[in-house]
Formats: sequence, structure tokens, C-alpha cells
Amino acid sequence: MITVSLCMIVRNEEKVLDRCLSTVADLVDEIVIVDTGSTDATKELARRYTERIYDFQWIDDFSAARNFAFSKAQMDYIYSADADEVLSAENRERFLQLKATLLPEIEIVQMKYSNQLQYGAVYNFDEEYRPKLFKRKRDFVWESPIHETVRLEPVVYDSDIVITHLQEESHAKRDLALFHRYCSSGLRLSKRLFDLYARELMIAGDKGDLVRALPYFAAAAADLERDSFEVAQACCVAAKAARLSGDMITFLKYTSKGLAGEECSEICCELGHFYEEHRDYEEAVIWYYNAVYETQPVLNIHAGGMEGLEGLTRCYDALGCPEQAQNYRKEMAVHEERQA
Repeated sequence: MITVSLCMIVRNEEKVLDRCLSTVADLVDEIVIVDTGSTDATKELARRYTERIYDFQWIDDFSAARNFAFSKAQMDYIYSADADEVLSAENRERFLQLKATLLPEIEIVQMKYSNQLQYGAVYNFDEEYRPKLFKRKRDFVWESPIHETVRLEPVVYDSDIVITHLQEESHAKRDLALFHRYCSSGLRLSKRLFDLYARELMIAGDKGDLVRALPYFAAAAADLERDSFEVAQACCVAAKAARLSGDMITFLKYTSKGLAGEECSEICCELGHFYEEHRDYEEAVIWYYNAVYETQPVLNIHAGGMEGLEGLTRCYDALGCPEQAQNYRKEMAVHEERQA
């Protein structure tokens, strides 16, 4: 049977920490808690479960904090958890079975992360696999009988364990503030972080968040080192920011650039919103229809579904066409059922 270190970074988690630890503490062989500056009873609660509690000065870097936590682990594998996660009785049993049967060559175990849409900020799906269990020391292995090479890709196992995410509130404002700070300092976001920043803005950002981000994404849309997909994402953010701020010249620039590149549902929705706001419902209908039926989303899955369908319903109501509006209400109901 493998041994497991639970490693967590926490800050002001007194509302949820006991709930989390009570479902996992007896499944692991040691618990490492790294506190990044709590001012509540978080550390007192943690001491009910472990003495291995460390302070880490917060430097606006989640990776640095998690690396510090991992450095304190001593068991075979490291289980990385957040304070707002819980394991049900069924999944506690699955975790124990995994410990008893995991093959030593497995280096990463993925678990299903559920309830992501409760405070959705960057996620389009309520459940997805995430890497959660990591082998602490990696064994390098030669492979291939000829032209041998060291295996570089980790051996990953997709388990049937489901982690329930019970977030107390949205973290979008915190995340967007960090993104803005990084970008303002001149940091060039990787493709992955660029996608996450754009996605969080489109799904959870308000007018202020989008307007603050506009210069960065306008520059990204003209960046020759960004690929066409990233340029399309940048145009989506810039177009929405421009529409919300009433800058029609900039709005026209990025909707046109978006349509000339990789056509996407988000640009069509932005045009739908624009014409609807100006009470040109017939034109708005064309763009909402294109958002749902002729294009695909690049950031927010709802742009190609509920957002466009709701727009079609509103516009046909405004045009005095109740039958068409009712048809799209039925389509919305079908869409919601598929998403459930």
C-alpha cells in the first residue's frame, strides 16, 4: 500500500477547513498545512489534525506556495487539496482502494472535480479530470529496445474518485486582480494563462475588469507571436470591453478583426447585444442565430448556447413574434436539460 501526504495551502479558511479535513484526514499518512497569512482561526482548526503547520509569506504566487508545501512532504505520494473540497463516503472508500492497489509506475492520478459551475469563472463544464495525486520522487526509466530514451512523459491514471467542490464564494475578483497586476508589470502570459484570463473575463468579469484588461488584449490581438486562436480570444475580450464602455470605434475594430479570423460565437453574441441595445432587433436576431447555429465558442460555451438563445427569445418578443420566441424558449429548455 502506498503512503500519502496531504498538502494544502490555506488562508482564512475557518468556515470550511474542518469540513474538508474531516473527510480526508484518516485516509492519508501525514498532513502538511501551509498558511499564507490567516487572520482568523484557520491555524487553530488545522492543529486539531496536524502539528505540521508552516507559515509562508504570500507573494501573489500560488505556485510558490504549493511548491513550498510539496517540499515538506515525506510520503510516497502527495495529495493536493483545497479547503473547500470534500470527499463523500463513497469516494472515501474509492480513495482507500486506490491506496491499496495503485501500481508503483503510476506517477500522477487524476480525479474528477465536480460542482465547478456553482461560482463559475473559468469553467464551462461542471465536472472534469484534474491531477490530484502526485508521486513525490520520480523514477527515470529507459524505454524502447533500440534508439532507447528516458521516458519523459509521466504515467497518468484516471481514477473514478470524485471530489466535490463546495466553494463559499466566487474567487473571480481575486484572480482577475492578480492577472491585471501581472500583465501591468509586463509579464507575458503563457498560452494556458492567456486562455484562463480571457475565459475568466468573459464569464465572470464586470465592466471594470474588462475595461482594465482592454489594453493588454488589444496588444495581444496585434501580437504576431500569438496564434490565430489566441488572437480570436483577444478580439472577444476587446470587443466586449469596448461595447460595455461605449467605445464604438474599438468595438467595430475587434468585431471586424474577429469575423475576419476564426469566427466564433462570442463575437456574434457581442454583435447581437450591440444591435439589441440599439433596438435593431432584426439585425440582432441574425447575429444571435449565428452565435448558436453557425459558429463555435472559443471561451464561453454559453455564447454558443443559452446566451444566444436568450437573445433570440428577447428579440422575437420585442418584434411581436410570440411563436418564434416560444420556439426558442423550448430550445432553451432542451439545452438546459442537456447541460444538467
